[in-house]
Amino acid sequence: MSRGPRPHKALEEAIPIAKARGIIQVTLSGPERIFDIAIVSKIPLVFARVMFAPKILADILELAEYYKPEIAELRLIAKDPAVVAELWIRSKHGTWRFFLVTPSTLVEIDREGKRIVSGQTIAYLAGVAAREQEGVSSSSP
Repeated sequence: MSRGPRPHKALEEAIPIAKARGIIQVTLSGPERIFDIAIVSKIPLVFARVMFAPKILADILELAEYYKPEIAELRLIAKDPAVVAELWIRSKHGTWRFFLVTPSTLVEIDREGKRIVSGQTIAYLAGVAAREQEGVSSSSP
């Protein structure tokens, strides 16, 4: 499921950002594409999806709803401490935001992949609390 043509300008600008984090491989476009860029570094291996953002300043909950199909596809990637999936969005004015996609949350990160510590983590699936940072499993009461 794609939201129109591939965001070529965003992809073009995403390549130097990705190269700053490691060796990259850009995927070919196609209907079964889950990610756009793979970044190989020491750890983690990153699979990033690059998208155009019509509302770059929207809150995470709104962005999670808007990009729900892309986030669901990124969640198909096997999760491991050494493998992560990220959603990168770019506005028409060149503003970037980056998100780590986890099984139950969307966590805002900086362009280097580090979590932003400004309270930006929001759980949005089935009312699951953001427990990852505290190390509590989602099956706990």
